[in-house]
Amino acid sequence: MKCVRALGPGAAWCINGVVTSALETPTPSQHVKAKRSLVRGLVKTVRPHQWVKNVFVLAPMVFHKDLVSVTVHGDPSLNLRVVGMALLGTIVFCLLAGAVYTINDLVDVEADRVHPVKRNRPIAAREVPESFAWPFTIALVVVALGLASFSLNWAFAAVAALYFVENIAYSFKLKKVAFLDVGLIAFGFVLRVYAGGLATDTKVSWYMLACTALLALFLGFGKRRHELEGEHAGKQRAALEAYSKRSLTAALAITGAATAITYIAYTLDATTQAFFQTSYLWLTAPFVVFGIYRFLMLVSGRAGRGKKSESPTQEMLSDVPFVLNLVAWCIVVVAIVYRLRPG
Repeated sequence: MKCVRALGPGAAWCINGVVTSALETPTPSQHVKAKRSLVRGLVKTVRPHQWVKNVFVLAPMVFHKDLVSVTVHGDPSLNLRVVGMALLGTIVFCLLAGAVYTINDLVDVEADRVHPVKRNRPIAAREVPESFAWPFTIALVVVALGLASFSLNWAFAAVAALYFVENIAYSFKLKKVAFLDVGLIAFGFVLRVYAGGLATDTKVSWYMLACTALLALFLGFGKRRHELEGEHAGKQRAALEAYSKRSLTAALAITGAATAITYIAYTLDATTQAFFQTSYLWLTAPFVVFGIYRFLMLVSGRAGRGKKSESPTQEMLSDVPFVLNLVAWCIVVVAIVYRLRPG
């Protein structure tokens, strides 16, 4: 176990399993090891691999055809202004997500210590002191909301703040309520998309919000299904006691089908086809259907690889068929929406 008790002289140390007495003054090499261990722990705590969810902030820009603009000479060019605002908005949500994950680990620290995988999280494993994690979280929030307010606009900042407050309520109380917990996760995804529209001054369609909400519900129920398979499930997440495999399987089937149907309806809608000036957007639907199917296989352990990761997100990002399908969907969407042609 790697742990850091404190960084000052006279403090108790535990680095790479070796404990130094509180009466001893740490050597320079111990200081360096402690700082490196702390930095690694902080990076692991904010979960950079989970930030992939914040690409939803970019969705309004892509589907509103603002990714590329036309120059005075009629040539396509990357719309740097809009892309810059969208990326800045994404960074804000990544910082807030990091703060939320840190708070979650602080609140769940005792429950995580009885979980076979989560007990290795830096705060649960005492690699990151709780006394250091709290001010670190506050700093992340201040920087994020400062960027949102002064670099983007107040409307975006308000939605970002709502996202953070919602997640605080989730972390401290509402995540213990079955089904409401997943509903709040879905609401967080909807806020990401809506905020992306505010960051880039883009109108967000009801179809996009509906698809986002349904997909997020589907992913949320999949996460609970994944967690229900673990040991000590009820101890590490109270809401799991109210779930059953049968109810979650039904919820996954309903939300998965609803997501696919809504997306297909969006691609076939006359208004959508008129806006994109194409009737070929439906060609992206098979990728969505396969992605839903593959996710179901991953969370149920029927993908031929078992459940090796802590979360479905890690499962998806390490699953080659899922990642290739996602990349192919992105390429086809951009090609159709922006009418790209080879040559």
